[in-house]
Amino acid sequence: QVQLVESGGGLVQAGDSLRLSCVASGLTVSAYTFSWFRQVPGKDHELLASISLTGVRTYVVDSVKGRFTISRDNAKNTVYLQMNSLKPEDTAVYYCAARNDPAYGTLSWARYDVWGQGTQVTVSS
Repeated sequence: QVQLVESGGGLVQAGDSLRLSCVASGLTVSAYTFSWFRQVPGKDHELLASISLTGVRTYVVDSVKGRFTISRDNAKNTVYLQMNSLKPEDTAVYYCAARNDPAYGTLSWARYDVWGQGTQVTVSS
């Protein structure tokens, strides 16, 4: 069974940090590019960051660049999103997604093959 499970969300104060984890199972992690998205009610999934097969290359959208970092540990079947200097507007459900293709970057939610169930991040002011 192919599955992505996110964890690490929670309620934090503005300025705090969180590290989200996405553990993959049922797939060969090294063959998948991964991305992190977030969604607030009534809006589409917003791409935040994407990482290549080996983790050497990453893409981070301008709106969170300098605060969010994506990384992966293929040996642990895990992808991470380090979020620093959190703001109230970062409040959302955060998802990871995997794509069985070397291409990574500005791909939309629908272009991925596997999606996690999401983890809530709430940032209070």
